Amino acid sequence: MDNLILLAVSFTAGLLMRRSGRMPEDAPSVLNAFIIHVSLPAMVLNYLHGLQFRPEMLFPASMPWVAFGLSALFFVTVGNVLRLPPPTVGSLILCGGLGNTSFFGFPMIEAFYGKAGIVHGIIVDQLGSFMVVSILGMTVAGIYSHGRPDARTILKRVLLFPSFIAVVAAILLNDVAWPSWFAVLVRRLSDMLAPMALFSVGFRFSPGHIGGSRGTLALGLGFKLVLAPILLYLLYVVAAGMHGLPARITIFEAAMPTMITAGIIATEHRLDPPLANLMVSLGLLVSFVTLAVWSLLLDGV
Repeated sequence: MDNLILLAVSFTAGLLMRRSGRMPEDAPSVLNAFIIHVSLPAMVLNYLHGLQFRPEMLFPASMPWVAFGLSALFFVTVGNVLRLPPPTVGSLILCGGLGNTSFFGFPMIEAFYGKAGIVHGIIVDQLGSFMVVSILGMTVAGIYSHGRPDARTILKRVLLFPSFIAVVAAILLNDVAWPSWFAVLVRRLSDMLAPMALFSVGFRFSPGHIGGSRGTLALGLGFKLVLAPILLYLLYVVAAGMHGLPARITIFEAAMPTMITAGIIATEHRLDPPLANLMVSLGLLVSFVTLAVWSLLLDGV
């Protein structure tokens, strides 16, 4: 509950500061730069370091990778059929394929399934979401960003993306004990990500953009909150035979709204920023209803 209150207060503060006119219009760009280059890498180090890998983690950890692949396949196909501009397609792939599996996911898991479910959510988030946004997310952003860079440029962006470097460092130093001061440092820097990100989203939020993005917004949210979880349920529960709490948490995490960082990456790469911000902000609000429905549907799994 504390995390949900923090998200709500941070988002509302962003809205109020935008209306007050006390912050410059480009303030979110500064906040986003700090999030991407400092807080997100710190969070990766904080959560991935020391994690012990076990075979039973494979299915939950693979879900974000599969979800992103489904998002890319779906929106590339739909984009071609509807002749959507490339920046919009890129934004939909990022925002439809990356879920808010930690900041929003953990408190929602605890609310519906208790603390016992959080350990499965951590597997999904740390072995899946963090790596997907650092590798596949940045690749898609590079492909669809302004100027359509070549393969070498895209690879360079991925390899130099701070979170990707943090993933590699966390894995290579997995058995190395960190000094206590460094552990405290990365934890406190990672704690800054959620409030700053929601403040940035709230500051950029403009209901007037809904009209211009109504069709693509409905398409994106429909996939992220409804279609993707259905497809992943068929794959993991029906086809692969997953059951019990791990299965419920895996699909429940698949139904989470758009990852805040995905919206920020889309915005920073000029991939339809109004759509990306609406996917994050409205997705959070709508998901309170859709997640409650999913918890009922998953009760017998």
